[in-house]
Amino acid sequence: MAGVLGHICVWILICIHVTPLVLAQGGTQFVHYDFRKADLYRDGMATIEDGVLQITGNTTKSTGHAFHKTPMKFTTSSSSLSSFSTEFVFAILPLHSPISFGQGMAFVVAPTTDLRYNGTETSGLGLFSTANDNKTTNHILAVELDTNDSPEALDISSNHVGIDINSKISVVSANASYYNHTEGKNITLLLASGNSILIWIDYDGIEKRLNVTLAPVPTPKPVSPFLSSSIKPRVPLLSKTINISEIFNETMFVGFSGSTGTLRSDQYILAWSFKKGGQAESLDLSKVLDPPNPPPPPPPPPSSPPPPTLPPTSPPKSRSKGSSLALILGTTIAGTLLIVLGGVVYLLYKKKKYAEVLEQWEKEYSPQRYSFRNLYKATKGFKENQLLGAGGFGKVYKGILPSGTQIAVKRVYHDAEQGMKQYVAEIASMGRLRHKNLVQLLGYCRRRGELLLVYEYMPNGSLDNYLFNNQNLTWSQRLNIIKGVASALLYLHEDWEQVVLHRDIKASNILLDADLNGRLGDFGFARFHDRGENLQATRVVGTIGYMAPELTAMGVTTTWTDVYAFGAFILEVVCGRRPVDPERPPEQMILLKWVAICGSRDSLMVTVDSKLEGNFKADEVKMLLKLGMLCSQSNPENRPSMRLIVQYLEGNVNVPSISYDTAGFGMPNISNETVTQQPETSSLANFSFEDVTVLYGGR
Repeated sequence: MAGVLGHICVWILICIHVTPLVLAQGGTQFVHYDFRKADLYRDGMATIEDGVLQITGNTTKSTGHAFHKTPMKFTTSSSSLSSFSTEFVFAILPLHSPISFGQGMAFVVAPTTDLRYNGTETSGLGLFSTANDNKTTNHILAVELDTNDSPEALDISSNHVGIDINSKISVVSANASYYNHTEGKNITLLLASGNSILIWIDYDGIEKRLNVTLAPVPTPKPVSPFLSSSIKPRVPLLSKTINISEIFNETMFVGFSGSTGTLRSDQYILAWSFKKGGQAESLDLSKVLDPPNPPPPPPPPPSSPPPPTLPPTSPPKSRSKGSSLALILGTTIAGTLLIVLGGVVYLLYKKKKYAEVLEQWEKEYSPQRYSFRNLYKATKGFKENQLLGAGGFGKVYKGILPSGTQIAVKRVYHDAEQGMKQYVAEIASMGRLRHKNLVQLLGYCRRRGELLLVYEYMPNGSLDNYLFNNQNLTWSQRLNIIKGVASALLYLHEDWEQVVLHRDIKASNILLDADLNGRLGDFGFARFHDRGENLQATRVVGTIGYMAPELTAMGVTTTWTDVYAFGAFILEVVCGRRPVDPERPPEQMILLKWVAICGSRDSLMVTVDSKLEGNFKADEVKMLLKLGMLCSQSNPENRPSMRLIVQYLEGNVNVPSISYDTAGFGMPNISNETVTQQPETSSLANFSFEDVTVLYGGR
């Protein structure tokens, strides 16, 4: 009996020690070459056939999901335990048409395996709908392989890779390509080619960095063991700093999602390796299954039967009848010619009416070019009842495209051809800016000396209407708007491929979307330059009260001048008044000076917008006012960078104490009521049709 009990105790101890190891192996690391042996949760169109995992099939408006059934436990600390790595081979086969690519697919980390829609919307890769898009409660991280150019998602093309956080709008994206070591450059990859493609997704929990790398699977496929690590490019396609502790729950599921929308495609996963807490095992490409052959195209429609033959007409019976017939035919032909001639004249008139200028150098920008005819129809002929507003750069009209997308069209007139090529090139660059707190430039149209800029429509108009008219914003809405604009400026200054200087940050250039999120717009003065490039002094553009002292004195434009304007913007939003108001008493005329005076008297709360009626958090108000003044230091080097400003706003770093001595701040020079400068040439920043006038309250 004692011997039996001893054996039982040993068995229990073995189970206690071995079971967690087995679960850890099965739950945190796996490799699949034959998905019939994989323990997956599947729904929608997801199926397994001959060992291949198929996410979507030959059906429109469908979704499919496949997740590893065992949840992964993620730590919230910055350590290797929060790292994860995966690589998989996929293939996307377009059906029946070389342009019918479907919506695309994505690798997903989600808090649940049930991501099915309650409705029929399938345009968000099977992940996001109108109801849940951009909700922090989604807790979803996805790497999308997108084969559809969706305006709603601000997609850059119909062949791109993106990183999505709780939204179908990617935080970063790039056209699909891989780095070729031999040629030293990126080579384009067509996602929906039907060929096998390798993708590596690596997250470093210590560095908080997510890398995404692509490469084609060699053809012909290796017949002997051949590890994927031997062909992994050294340079990732995407690299983004992300703190997954702000996204993930403690337990998450990993898998795939895809959708077809109105276009069909077959999406396959041919092999998959995953590991949490380290580097995933390299795939042996000799074991990877080939993608299935595409289905045959549908048979052609049956040919139409030949038209019935008419019986021969009998010859004329008399000469008089022949003469009558000739007269009828002559009259008919003459009438027909008149109708045709009138139609030609009408078509020539219409062609002239909608005539556009298209030169050889513009062809590279054609994906961002709209036809004047479509914009004319969208705005109902640019009628006054479609007018949204007017300013120094032209009039802005509301429009609706045939797809139902609402747009805003700005008409900018210009007579000179000088600088147009650079202007359109910079418009193309603006169109590639992708951030949720930027007003998206969708494209342009050029016709008869005028330029039309097409933007996404912002239903709640500009922020200054809420601050200075009868409408009001709550404190939380104001704080959220400030944070959003700061995030957009960080993207422009540090996270995009070039440095973008906005040069005109103020409340009237902040537009509000349907949820009252702040979107930075109006890039009429913006400048693009490469990192490390020494900028030359330029003529002064901007609005008094937002212009840094070094800008007005020497024409020097840097990221620090944008920071100064952002500081003035913070004070404007908190205090509910413009930076310079000549109608106020001398002590209060300059907002920055008034806030500094009140700070020295320990009465900062006096400056807060009275429309808030005391409904705000005093500590947040003090933090923002101090930050606004910190951004307004007269010495540019004493101003914080936008990255540090974002950390201040998120509460990760405390705003340092400041002196309220007005001598340390760059006070606006208002010795003259207006400052007028001639615009620069050959630059997007100054492509205007009249002198730039800098006023107290802005334009």
